[in-house]
Amino acid sequence: MYYLGIDIGSLSCDAVLIDHSERIIASSVVPTGARNREAIERVTEDVLRSAGISHEDITSIVSTGYGRNRVEKRDSAVTEITCHGRGVMAQKDGIDLLIDIGGQDSKAILFDENGAIKDFAMNDKCAAGTGRFLEAMARVLQVDINEISRLDAGAKGSVTLSSMCTVFAESEVVSLIAEGIEVNEIVRGLNKAIASRTVSMVKRLARNTSELSAAMSGGVARNSGVVRAISEAMGCGIFVPPEPDTIGALGAALIAKEKSKKMSA
Repeated sequence: MYYLGIDIGSLSCDAVLIDHSERIIASSVVPTGARNREAIERVTEDVLRSAGISHEDITSIVSTGYGRNRVEKRDSAVTEITCHGRGVMAQKDGIDLLIDIGGQDSKAILFDENGAIKDFAMNDKCAAGTGRFLEAMARVLQVDINEISRLDAGAKGSVTLSSMCTVFAESEVVSLIAEGIEVNEIVRGLNKAIASRTVSMVKRLARNTSELSAAMSGGVARNSGVVRAISEAMGCGIFVPPEPDTIGALGAALIAKEKSKKMSA
């Protein structure tokens, strides 16, 4: 018996396939692109091929993310807040707070002592500090998006950005380059700005961030510079799962198993 979770975001479409013992059998991440149904088909075929099974072997499918209703073969659609919470709790016990920064929005989820979702906050009206923001900054700096996480090494932190608006930040970065400011200092400034915005969101849920057991999910969690800056700003360590961008899909797969078990009971 296999259970499939699909998370359709603005930048990527993620899938996780688990078995009856909740072991991850296969996972895949593909660009969402302009046609999300094609991305859904591709990511599904990826995990099926990797696992060596067919569609008929899947017991249940749960979709999540902003495009969750586009998954035609889903058994149900669940919000990303619920799925990310369920996914991260399966990766590590005792998490108080999850920060999820995706392609075009960011969210913070606060858990109670039993691991249930207590409260959450979202920044979904602006792409500042998200994956799209970092992609735009990478273009201006003429570096690969996968390299930007390492480019703040050795920086003194002397650069402070005055705006997190993507358009204004681009202009500010161009000006900093023209002034001869080193790339590592600019990237460090970007990371600090993202951290400041993120911590402001977190403090809507918990004032004393230094006492939290925190985790981070989403594609931006692969950016070690951003994670480090947020950790420093919050005053606590941050757990990053091995595959942070598939946490939502993992949670969806686990919920698919739970829903299937209830229906068969």
